[in-house]
Amino acid sequence: MKYAAIDVGLKRIGVAVSLDGSVIFPKEAILRKNRNQAARDVDAFLLEWEIEKLVVGIPEGGSSQDEMTRRIKHFVGLLSYDGDIVYQDEYGSSQEAKELMQGKIRQKRDGKIDSIAAQIILQRYLDNVL
Repeated sequence: MKYAAIDVGLKRIGVAVSLDGSVIFPKEAILRKNRNQAARDVDAFLLEWEIEKLVVGIPEGGSSQDEMTRRIKHFVGLLSYDGDIVYQDEYGSSQEAKELMQGKIRQKRDGKIDSIAAQIILQRYLDNVL
């Protein structure tokens, strides 16, 4: 099965793929100009990689959990993707990604950290189901 994960942010959407359920690759993040453009870009990404299951990071815990969950689910509702969609706790994934990459890449706003967070989210999901 082909999996993808997204880490939905206000400026960037981190993306990662796994074509076999074992090896996960962070891909180039999707820059978010507006939600409709971002939804089209995510749909194009999912189609290009022939993704069968989409794992969406959602925060569990934290003070803004309810607001972010609402925003993320609204964004997912804009997608025309018709495969399986599941939600996975993303709590702490961005911080974990930053720590993993400390000293390896400069902390630029190019989306690498966002896509590594998506990779962590997908790994958490696969660890729970496979």
